[in-house]
Amino acid sequence: MDFLHRLKPYHLDVLKEIGNIGAGNAATALSTLLNRTIDMSVPDVRLVSFQELPNQVGGADTEVAAIFLRIDGEAPGSMFYISSLHETEQLIRQLTHNESFQLDTPPFDELGMSALQEVGNILAGSYLSSFSDFTKLNLQPTVPGLSIDMAGAILSYGLLPLSQVGDYAIVIDTHINEIGDSATQTSGHFFLLPDPDSFDIIFSALGVEMDE
Repeated sequence: MDFLHRLKPYHLDVLKEIGNIGAGNAATALSTLLNRTIDMSVPDVRLVSFQELPNQVGGADTEVAAIFLRIDGEAPGSMFYISSLHETEQLIRQLTHNESFQLDTPPFDELGMSALQEVGNILAGSYLSSFSDFTKLNLQPTVPGLSIDMAGAILSYGLLPLSQVGDYAIVIDTHINEIGDSATQTSGHFFLLPDPDSFDIIFSALGVEMDE
């Protein structure tokens, strides 16, 4: 991972721009699906060590909602969209207008969970598509899974079955807003965890020289 020492602020700016393009595409798709104006933005993008990932969402014991998928293609890896239960409940209530939707005690409302799954599909697909378009890499998502559990358990469950886990993740903060009289904002985090060999491929595609 020596190339990490060669990363410059503008490389992260490129990742942020990719995130904003993905957010724009996702906002358009959500607006069409819901027939309401949805706005999304990416306030920050950063590289975080794998050990620090749970701290990005409040700690390993924090209960969260997560969408998880594998990335196949030229730069394989894993992707998570993780949000706190409170933020997730707020988002689904906002999208479905079901103020009783909750994630504290099962069974969970099926319509709300379907909405969450669809939002996760749209978000993951939009981000991965923008990433693929920008880097010109062939990246294909697997069918996403949905889980409600502690952050540490979700990350471990998603990664332990893999034979290789990278040392770092690209964290893309995401804000989702519904535009209108009762506009509200919810937040979540995308974790993009390239497999070890994929980091070189991704950053080479972003213009980070590996041979210096």
